[in-house]
Amino acid sequence: MIDKSIIEAANAKAADGLRADYEALGAHLARRGIDIEAVKAKVAKFGVAVPSWGTGTGGTRFARFPGAGEPRHIFDKLDDCGVIHRLTAATPDVSLHIPWDKAPAADLRAKAEEHGLGFASMNSNTFQDQEGQTHSYKYGSLSHTDPATRAQAVEHNIETIEIGREIGSKSLTVWIGDGSNFPGQSNMTRQFERYLASMKEVYARLPDDWRIYSEHKIYEPAFYSTVVQDWGTSYLISKELGEKAYCLVDLGHHAPNVNIEMIVARLIQFGKLGGFHFNDSKYGDDDLDAGSIEPYRLFLVFNELVDAEDKPGLSLEHMIDQSHNVTDPIESLMASAMEIQRAYAQALLVDRAALEGFQEENDALMATATLKAGFRTDVEPILAMARLEAGGAIDPVATFRQSGYRAEVAEVRPKSAVTGGGIV
Repeated sequence: MIDKSIIEAANAKAADGLRADYEALGAHLARRGIDIEAVKAKVAKFGVAVPSWGTGTGGTRFARFPGAGEPRHIFDKLDDCGVIHRLTAATPDVSLHIPWDKAPAADLRAKAEEHGLGFASMNSNTFQDQEGQTHSYKYGSLSHTDPATRAQAVEHNIETIEIGREIGSKSLTVWIGDGSNFPGQSNMTRQFERYLASMKEVYARLPDDWRIYSEHKIYEPAFYSTVVQDWGTSYLISKELGEKAYCLVDLGHHAPNVNIEMIVARLIQFGKLGGFHFNDSKYGDDDLDAGSIEPYRLFLVFNELVDAEDKPGLSLEHMIDQSHNVTDPIESLMASAMEIQRAYAQALLVDRAALEGFQEENDALMATATLKAGFRTDVEPILAMARLEAGGAIDPVATFRQSGYRAEVAEVRPKSAVTGGGIV
């Protein structure tokens, strides 16, 4: 792990400059009627979960280029997640994927406690076949025409719930690759009916204090039709299943130009928003670091969240879900966590009273200018000060590189031989 002295030495070089920047920003915000300490306190409490699978190098359908020191198993992944949280003080939980991360619950808990980590939503996997699996998911899982295949997929989700229960998780995220690749291949109505029936079996096995999230995705690996293809279908699923069922919004799972912030607003309004997978995309999927392409859209999503922050019953899970093909996964996950915090901090600076007034008066120009006043504010001093006070690094990426962590783990973790295409 990264020694405390390395972080302290790096922080010492930047602390004076940070305090000067923080004081200057505080004076600027005070003139706008904003208490910088109150904003910092909220930012410090905000956390986003890290995906265990995100600590490894990703891949496309065509190729994967393994990096040095890739995690060999879930315990290496948790070590990497511990480094991310140690430096950013913003990622207190890890989301596991079963069966990739299957291990004795006591060992998982012990390793997580070693790094001060908890466990976020569990993720089941019925989008690929596993070694020794009886029935193939090539033509679907929870919606398969074969009852035995559906039963196998249901049982896997129930097993994932049980593993999560033993390690302290409180939710299950279900994403499936089910759909069709050719017109006429599947009866879309009967396929969806089979999916709902399977999900109801899974739902019936949820502990009383658990939630289940349906995650939609517009396409891939089913290129003609997808069973859970958009937020409307996800909403229907949550209504069919019951009060413990919610919708999970992955920012990369929408067609270009879709108004994701409106989807967020609608799901909040009707009490069915459960959480997020944060990432960014240019063309098709969640392949890029959060905020790398459309930071303003990320801000607009958080604008809706802050607007509804005091809504009774609103409880959301935030998680990163992205692929790292050409960057160090630890660095990308740290950068994304900070960008997500940045969007939250910027949304906290929006003058809500002024915005509401301009909206009531139909003053479009001043309403959008009010939003941009929050977005254009450099909130980095707030984020960095929150990290410093929590024992993290003022500059996490630079400190990580100075620590030599990647080179150290590369000496004990054999280079991965998996160079083919596909998810890590």
